[in-house]
Amino acid sequence: MSIPPEIREFFKKVLLEDISYRDITTELIIPPESTSAAIIKAKEDFILAGMPFVKELFKIYDPQITFNILKEDGSEINDGDILAEIKGKTRSILACERTGLNILQRLSGIATLTKKFVMEINGTGCRILDTRKTTPGMRYLEKYAVRTGGGYNHRSGLYDGILIKDNHIKVAGGIRKAIDTLKDNRAFHHLLKIEVEVKDIAGVKEAIEAGADIIMLDNMDIEEVKKAVRIIREKDPSILIEASGNINLKNVRAIAETGVNFISAGMLTHSARAVDISLKIID
Repeated sequence: MSIPPEIREFFKKVLLEDISYRDITTELIIPPESTSAAIIKAKEDFILAGMPFVKELFKIYDPQITFNILKEDGSEINDGDILAEIKGKTRSILACERTGLNILQRLSGIATLTKKFVMEINGTGCRILDTRKTTPGMRYLEKYAVRTGGGYNHRSGLYDGILIKDNHIKVAGGIRKAIDTLKDNRAFHHLLKIEVEVKDIAGVKEAIEAGADIIMLDNMDIEEVKKAVRIIREKDPSILIEASGNINLKNVRAIAETGVNFISAGMLTHSARAVDISLKIID
């Protein structure tokens, strides 16, 4: 797996955040020549995500470390499974321990929650998407974890997709004006799709008439979503439909069964619980 340069720089920063210029406890106890063997071990069941990143983090800190991955990302992990074996300088292993585990626990938690959403809507033909509600600096990693859990990525940022939201609409003076202004702009590329966020049926109708390619139904209840889907399908079957807002495991199946193409859930990344993983020196 190729690690982007910006992620390598991020790892250097997060290591610096924890270590600064020294690991005072380890330096006072462990001789510099000491070497150890360690394992990374699961302490509960989950979907694994982030092993290549954690290996890279250890190797950035100490290129002489041997890091052997035993379980691949996307695997269903059981409590007690050994995920990796590490050998090298004891000081290096302990210096990277907490930061490496933080990343692995966080990404595995996202992948695990995503998998639950994906399984909940199985057979509907709908896709689970993430959002931009990610931890600053960790968007690449967290969106990777969503994919590992079987979900799909929405736009990566403000730079790679058009999504006309409520504040754009308010400032522009309406959905139609926002879309017309966008299409009249010479910077608009004909290969880009236009997605519009709407909050009611009136907004749905305006978005259809204005020529939206994708309509996001934001915070609508089930009956409103059903009605919106019916109107969109009757008017223009080529328009893709996304549901978003207050999505959870209790309501996601019902929303998927309305016929929407996508469901985006911010909680995949902003509310996923970190799973329990430990690193233990064994020799």
